[in-house]
Amino acid sequence: MADPEMKTFDIIFEGTGTMSGKMRNDVKVHFGTMNETYDLATDEGPFHGGDATAPPPLALFTAALTGCIMTQIRAFSKRMKIPIGQVTVNARLHWRGEQMGNDPYTTAPVGFDLDIDFDSPANKEDQMRLMAAAKKGCFIETTLMQGLEVGHRLQIDGDWHDA
Repeated sequence: MADPEMKTFDIIFEGTGTMSGKMRNDVKVHFGTMNETYDLATDEGPFHGGDATAPPPLALFTAALTGCIMTQIRAFSKRMKIPIGQVTVNARLHWRGEQMGNDPYTTAPVGFDLDIDFDSPANKEDQMRLMAAAKKGCFIETTLMQGLEVGHRLQIDGDWHDA
């Protein structure tokens, strides 16, 4: 028999990106559950052929991971009744790229490290419990831990093809 306290919920974000400059992308993100829409942009600097009119995608990814864990720490500290003060996260996200001549490069993650200080008077065990809960509640971190494959489809002549 199912636990009567157990709740499930879906979180679905949908995004539509369009080109609006040399390397700039305008992305409209819709969070249907809350009926919220966000207009975001990415661009690359001159190194990658852009005009640096917006953050590059990896800067937004870094901000998303950092902000996600910070949000969960604050939300779960209240639920778990573990007091915290100022939350500071220093993130270091490291990738390595390889390229032969002028061919397209390939990339791989090397490691992502988050140094976290939540300035708490709570004992070590409670702080570690809070951190464990925040890690499990951060959608981005749990996604990264899965090694989830991203599906791609390419529209060619009106037909969709797995790519």
